[in-house]
Amino acid sequence: MNQMQRIISARRLSHSLIPQSCFLHRRWFSTSETDASSPPLSSTHQKIQTLEDKASSKSRSTASTTSSLNEQELAKFSAIADTWWHSEGPFKPLHLMNPTRLAFIRSTLCRHFSKDPSSARPFEGLRLIDVGCGGGLLSEPLARMGATVTGIDAVDKNVKIARLHADMDPMTSKIEYQCTTAEKLVDEGRTFDAVLALEVIEHVANPAEFCNSLSALTIPNGATILSTINRSMRAYASAIVAAEYILQWLPKGTHEWSSFLTPEELTMILQRASIDVSQLPPPSNAYVAQSQELYLKLTERVKEMAGFVYNPITGRWLLSDDISVNFIAYGTKKE
Repeated sequence: MNQMQRIISARRLSHSLIPQSCFLHRRWFSTSETDASSPPLSSTHQKIQTLEDKASSKSRSTASTTSSLNEQELAKFSAIADTWWHSEGPFKPLHLMNPTRLAFIRSTLCRHFSKDPSSARPFEGLRLIDVGCGGGLLSEPLARMGATVTGIDAVDKNVKIARLHADMDPMTSKIEYQCTTAEKLVDEGRTFDAVLALEVIEHVANPAEFCNSLSALTIPNGATILSTINRSMRAYASAIVAAEYILQWLPKGTHEWSSFLTPEELTMILQRASIDVSQLPPPSNAYVAQSQELYLKLTERVKEMAGFVYNPITGRWLLSDDISVNFIAYGTKKE
């Protein structure tokens, strides 16, 4: 094969692995990646403000039953709903990550509600909701820790799988599962001590509207916990190229890189939804000059944020200060 043929082959391979939308997408800013073409912070504020304005105007003109659902994302998860409890299936990454997610949740909620973290049932007396519960991977351990759990999902097949699995254990059989949305529960006037939405926000159509609903479901001074994937090139390489195309842990097309949010963006959206959010690490050197003011403003009322890092040798996920790929945030609802 001559030099020209090798170049053409390489170009074809790259286009087959990397969706064109990722080349066209223009990032705002990231904690771990720098880009000379990134727009200034003012444009970031403007874009997030536009999202907020759209959500606010929509909520004023229509009932709050307007949903932030993304129908294409619902179809993806409906197609693989039967595999939620297959530890080697499409949801293997969540099975592996679950102990680490639960460690963060246990620590932050026990501290927030002054509960004993060494207790077998530290969440006794707390009402928790698992938004986007899927097959119940998170709802069930929360119930075993004593919480009164409500799990909701917009995919009916997910809820049915979760119900069947929960009924196999008396400790989880009392979980309230519903095929509904956060917006509909807001209309019903439901509130909870803590609201959890893990690996969900990257799949919704309107993150700002979704976070407004999470806030409305949280009691004053209640806790809100979200986890998602950072919109960084490192996340693209690991969460999409590696996880979906090389390791094939997830079905191809599970994630859209352009739908990811950076920690800064998520923090600002949540704060505008009346949720004081978690600690951000200092900005990278390339952004210190332009983002120091924003960083100081965000961390005046912060709570906690952590990253998840996968160890390929042990096959386990660990909590870390590295939030360049997967991260989890804890915040409190303002009174």
